[in-house]
Amino acid sequence: MNNKELEQTIIKALDNNKFGSFGTIEAGNKPKVRYMAVFHDGLSIYLATNRKTHKVEELKNNPNAFLLLGYEAGGDKELLEIEATADITKDDTLRAKVWNKELEQWFKGPDDPDYVILELTPSRIEYVGKNKEHGVWERQAAGSGK
Repeated sequence: MNNKELEQTIIKALDNNKFGSFGTIEAGNKPKVRYMAVFHDGLSIYLATNRKTHKVEELKNNPNAFLLLGYEAGGDKELLEIEATADITKDDTLRAKVWNKELEQWFKGPDDPDYVILELTPSRIEYVGKNKEHGVWERQAAGSGK
């Protein structure tokens, strides 16, 4: 499949996988992984979290992150392995866009000062489909002409 088809396939897989395993690097260069709800707009990926969590501190020290989605229910679903950098944002527009009723168990509302969004910018996404289709999407460098 060409790059545009692969992007569309990845977006559909993101639509179908609402939770993933999110990895950061702790102090001492040790990996730390936790389950998180995943939101997205195209290939822009967002995770809602509390600004006081360890993951926020870890990302301040090292913005490299990894998100693994798929393979639930016996391994017959698509798999996405996403390498990304993460920015911590309190952008009001983005917080309102990601906000939903399920977040009320952790936050008072979209204006809660502890509510932040981790904005993931993928650099590489490896896709494996239900029927073993495989593709690797890589962000093109600006001005590379690719």
